[in-house]
Amino acid sequence: MNKQQEGIVLEVTGNVAKVKASRHSDCENCGACPGNTAIVVEALNKAGAKPGQSVAIEIREVNMLKAAFIVYMAPLLAAFAGALAGYYAANYTGTDNLLTSIAGGMGLFALSVWYVRYFDHRARTDERMRPVIVAILSGNRHS
Repeated sequence: MNKQQEGIVLEVTGNVAKVKASRHSDCENCGACPGNTAIVVEALNKAGAKPGQSVAIEIREVNMLKAAFIVYMAPLLAAFAGALAGYYAANYTGTDNLLTSIAGGMGLFALSVWYVRYFDHRARTDERMRPVIVAILSGNRHS
């Protein structure tokens, strides 16, 4: 399922447009973006919109769920798995359980943060992950 959001095109560079859109309820609940009323997203401009036009942008819900899982759950699960692995590794090496649990948790947490950064970079360059302008709703508001 895809989510549609209305916005106004701020600028167009090649086939990418910066669109100022009001935040929908999912954005308000997430809180990852600064500001309370609007966000600016870069969307593929398949409709040929021009600055000042009101447009409908579409974001694939699967991408939003995947990104939310990776950003929020992956580091938490990695820290837990690292602590558990450190605890069991301590039993085999004869070292302190607490220290190896902390080291394992911090190590896998750091790896997961690196992966989140890698995923973010890849998502920004992957056209399948980007929002798309699907329709022009009205003409230029500044004319």
